[in-house]
Amino acid sequence: MGVEGRTYNPCRMNNSLERQQQGWSARFSEPVSTLVKRYTASIAFDRRLARVDIRASLAHAQMLCEAGIIGETDLEEIRHGLAQIAEEVETDRFAWSIDLEDVHLNIESRLTQLVGDAGKRLHTARSRNDQVATDLRLWLREAIDEQRRLLRALQAALVAQAAKHTETVMPGFTHLQIAQPVSFAHHLMAYVEMFARDEERLGEVRARVNRLPLGAAALAGTGFPIRRERVAELLGFEALCANSLDAVSDRDFAIEYCAAAALIAMHISRLSEELIVWMSPAMGYIDLPDRFCTGSSIMPQKRNPDVPELARGKTGRIFGHLLGLLTLMKGQPLAYNKDNQEDKEPLFDTADTVRDTLLIFAELVAGLQVRADRMRSAAGKGFSTATDLADYLVRKGVAFRDAHEAVARAVREAERTQRELGQLSLEELRGYADAIDAGVFAELTLEGSMRARAHPGGTAPSAVRQAIAQHQNRLAGAAAPGGPAPPEA
Repeated sequence: MGVEGRTYNPCRMNNSLERQQQGWSARFSEPVSTLVKRYTASIAFDRRLARVDIRASLAHAQMLCEAGIIGETDLEEIRHGLAQIAEEVETDRFAWSIDLEDVHLNIESRLTQLVGDAGKRLHTARSRNDQVATDLRLWLREAIDEQRRLLRALQAALVAQAAKHTETVMPGFTHLQIAQPVSFAHHLMAYVEMFARDEERLGEVRARVNRLPLGAAALAGTGFPIRRERVAELLGFEALCANSLDAVSDRDFAIEYCAAAALIAMHISRLSEELIVWMSPAMGYIDLPDRFCTGSSIMPQKRNPDVPELARGKTGRIFGHLLGLLTLMKGQPLAYNKDNQEDKEPLFDTADTVRDTLLIFAELVAGLQVRADRMRSAAGKGFSTATDLADYLVRKGVAFRDAHEAVARAVREAERTQRELGQLSLEELRGYADAIDAGVFAELTLEGSMRARAHPGGTAPSAVRQAIAQHQNRLAGAAAPGGPAPPEA
């Protein structure tokens, strides 16, 4: 017989110990089944939050001590224990347990093993709900800072390539039909503009990521005299989440990041498509270094652009993660729901994929080998200077629509005789418009076409060099992305 006449039951004692390790009360009368443990556990993927979880716990503990909620001795023991846990995690010696469900309970259980009651006091005035929201924001903030740096590296590689090719002529396309001559530098600088917007957009997302949920507790806040502003200061958050219900249930920041990541991936995919097409023998505008290509198991001559192809394919994966997160959140009532455990894997995979893609593309772009002769040859076909002939006539006083019609008839004749516009004789050209004189042929050269577009944003080498200089100054002179380093807790 046990205490107060109760029969000693070792199973009941073990179940109680398990519930205590899991951070639950004695509300439950039986242990969680092994199948449910596997189904609900997140430790396989959220363990990567360990470092930021420890960092947030240190700040929380310091605030609790400063507010008089725990003592100095408890704080020092918590710091000592968390330092040991951080070292164990860093050296891959930490014993992760699926029985403890997630990264938070694994760390708390280990801390209690190391420092006893002080470890049990750490969770005062917080919940796993606001804890995980804080960890995710800390983790994502770092990921955004890294990706903004990587975006700058990719822009720098594009700008460096562009600086070598301001005079390199290539065909510009609309509808994949040859339209007008442009410089290869101008084409590359279009992607610099895209990636510059991506960097700016991530900075805007970061500002909304950088708001502190901790202090919201489970959903209603806490009755303890906490100082949320102090935790925000210690962790480098710029603001507090203003409503406790929203603080624990909000995943807008993750969705917004994934939307920004989807745009990055879309821009990478567009560039990838062009690299793939340009490398094909039909065009032959560029070569990729061998380290970015693979061969065929049957055709010995092949050099396949696998890296751009995979980047193009991974874009669909990133788009899918964005849609998955939107769907995850669309039917959730306030406040926190277990559904939100499903936010991490798509978020982590999106960030990993974007990071790896940006890393490899900066090197790939730097290694591009340009075949300027093939580009120039292609630019001279398809009547790419037809618009220049129309503009020439307008400058001679011909109404634009009349000039357009005259040039269209000249193109039709050149096409019938398999010549380019510049190969028609002066007499033939004057047959379409009396205003044409011998000076027209200078207008119909590829270089003349480019030089004419010297306004800001145009393809003239002078305008492109100005754009390159502006981006070089921006990339060299701006501060490193990210906010100031937060003080140590």
